[in-house]
Amino acid sequence: QVQLVESGGGLVQPGGSLRLSCTASGITFSIFAVGWYRQAPGKQRELVAGISTGGTTNYVDSVKGRFTISRDNAKNTVFLQMNSLKPEDTAVYYCNVRAGRYESWGQGTQVTVSP
Repeated sequence: QVQLVESGGGLVQPGGSLRLSCTASGITFSIFAVGWYRQAPGKQRELVAGISTGGTTNYVDSVKGRFTISRDNAKNTVFLQMNSLKPEDTAVYYCNVRAGRYESWGQGTQVTVSP
């Protein structure tokens, strides 16, 4: 049974930082590409950052230079370091793992950026 558990969300002021974590169990984590997605109220879910099995990263333009995705295969964990947060970053953030046709989602963690 695959399980993805996200943590690290919360309420932060504009300009602040948060570090999200997603820990996987039930899979050989190193063979999966991983992505962090977010969904704000009334908006479609979007890919924020992704990291391949080889460590190649990609980011949506709106977070480039502010967010950093990384992975620790020994701990089956992926991180999203979010700096210089803006109100428009407010959303539920989801972890996704994908290998071939298989994919799985975490339950999401709320990030709220507000004065």
